[in-house]
Amino acid sequence: MTFDKIKAFIFDLDGTLVDSMWMWKTIDIEFLGRYGCECPDDLQRAIEGMSFTETADYFLKRFALPLSTDEIKGIWTEMSIDKYRSQVPVKPGVMRLLQYAKDRGIRCGIATSNGTDMVDAVLASQNLRPYFQVVTTACEVKEGKPSPDIYLKVAETLGVRPEECLVFEDVPAGATAGKRAGMTVCGVADADADARNLRDEMLEITDFFIEDFRQLFDENGEVRL
Repeated sequence: MTFDKIKAFIFDLDGTLVDSMWMWKTIDIEFLGRYGCECPDDLQRAIEGMSFTETADYFLKRFALPLSTDEIKGIWTEMSIDKYRSQVPVKPGVMRLLQYAKDRGIRCGIATSNGTDMVDAVLASQNLRPYFQVVTTACEVKEGKPSPDIYLKVAETLGVRPEECLVFEDVPAGATAGKRAGMTVCGVADADADARNLRDEMLEITDFFIEDFRQLFDENGEVRL
């Protein structure tokens, strides 16, 4: 695959565009602790790729919480927005790649499992909104990742064919969704311990894998594979 065939970049958000996976583990522990529940070791893998609503439903059923799905989502949104605004940075090299895409007319979209309010907080605090033509959440499609629904919707909205898209993902469910959509998928390393443990699986699923986005550029500032 060469970049001259790519007309769109599609990014996952948490753990891919921004360094936020640590934050969600902290929120899960604090949230469950309010209701006398411990955060199980398998939780992150169990909810991997789920939409915001699907994740809230999962918590409701697994932990028998005295809340509605909407109440859980509201609490999570409140807990996360301040952190997104003040404590969550973009991944190294992200801004360089986004500017590269903008300069060359490569369209960009976000395909995230997060809620709209949280995505808006990230985009506003990091001044990312001008770089993206489409932002889609998994709550807007029938099934979350690893279903290809969200990636196909982003491609359709961007006006490009799936085979013209390059997906950036940090976890197997997301990478699988991109591959099922018929797209080229680049795995992105994340410092989160769970993500590190999934690296071998990511290497099997993805077309190539990077430690961070700076690795994509050569000494002349051109993108390379």
